[in-house]
Amino acid sequence: MDERVSRRRFLGTVGAATAGVVAGCQSAPAADPTGRIDDEHLPPSTDAETQFRGGLQRQGVYPEATIPTDPAVEWTVREVNTGEHTAAKASPVATPDGDIVVPGDDRVVRRVSPDGEVKWTATVEPTSRGMHGTPTIANGTVYVGAYDGALYAFDLETGERYWRRKLGDAIGSSPGYHDGTVYIAVEYYEPSGALFAVDAVTGEAVWSSQRPTNHPHSTCAIDREAGRIVVGSNDGMVYAWTYPDLEFAWTFETGRPIKGPIATADGSAFFGSWDRHFYRVGLAEGEEEWAVESDGLVMSGPSVEPATDTVYIGSHDTYLYALEMGTGEERWTFDTEGSLIGCPTVTSEHVLVGSIDESVYAVEKASGEEQWSVGTAGEATSTPLVHDGDVYFTDRAAKSYLDARYGTDTAGDTATGTADPSESGALYKVGPAE
Repeated sequence: MDERVSRRRFLGTVGAATAGVVAGCQSAPAADPTGRIDDEHLPPSTDAETQFRGGLQRQGVYPEATIPTDPAVEWTVREVNTGEHTAAKASPVATPDGDIVVPGDDRVVRRVSPDGEVKWTATVEPTSRGMHGTPTIANGTVYVGAYDGALYAFDLETGERYWRRKLGDAIGSSPGYHDGTVYIAVEYYEPSGALFAVDAVTGEAVWSSQRPTNHPHSTCAIDREAGRIVVGSNDGMVYAWTYPDLEFAWTFETGRPIKGPIATADGSAFFGSWDRHFYRVGLAEGEEEWAVESDGLVMSGPSVEPATDTVYIGSHDTYLYALEMGTGEERWTFDTEGSLIGCPTVTSEHVLVGSIDESVYAVEKASGEEQWSVGTAGEATSTPLVHDGDVYFTDRAAKSYLDARYGTDTAGDTATGTADPSESGALYKVGPAE
């Protein structure tokens, strides 16, 4: 890509670029640009300001971050999540200037200030499941996929839509950004899937591989040192391509769906499978290095901390596991009494994780002992964000809210089935108690 890309090209002049053919797919889908146009030069950055799980390797570790010792919920923004779908909900991310951006299954992206003010909202096209993927922020732009099968680019300052790129039938994964390109896993109804590379400025699809044979809900990881990009799929496979030249490298089969994000470190990929195992697989050849069995399906993605030689990951068996990175040997487990669907977040001294027992937990990472827990109205399935000493996360709407909304009479106005907004899924801010 040209190092000097005009804002005019970024915001509007993409229609002429949509008729080409990209590798591995048919003609590129329409971009549907709607943003404003001006002539300010905008060189695309090499790295994103914010990515899901902290970076391209999806390690989920923030060694300088600290959490409140005596926590309290400071505020909530309600009706972020209102749907029935039980997959892990989208997670909040921080903007470079301290705000929070969070998408919801209600189809709305929100930018929220630290005091709970909603600064802007942006809406994706109609889709019953909205957004479950977590945004990437780069070039002053919010990139996020939605269940209408499109990747979106919104202005970080205003929420105005720059472009919409229809890539498939659904996107439940989170995008990754590097060097002017956005990488995203895409699902088709058949079922089948693809991994796409999209020009971050124009929205043009520049590469794709349709090797996944089932819905790739997993989020890809890019390991630049190992020269690999990897993603999981519902067909039970991890797929790997070389990076940055994007030649197919290998597959690794588990036999059951791989739903969660992949993390990479020290030349290996770490992930869980619905075959009830946690895995470490070498990135060079796709060979198994260890596998550890749990007592439940594994949908959670791992946090990998090379500095302490530890992998943290949850399971449907209700436990958070701390495993030795080199061998997979168990160091400790912590029981939340509810399935762990979302990913843990590792700070300087703690591991944070949400549970479907309607709580978010802070666990001492050295001992596996509970530091504190915070109750939620619904199932806590997003990945917690720690930002400026505070904790942000979203939950799923409470069962009573869902029952009322979808036709049963266990909540709200039982005569009308009206759902109570106070039990809808929310964005939470947890800070120190006063």
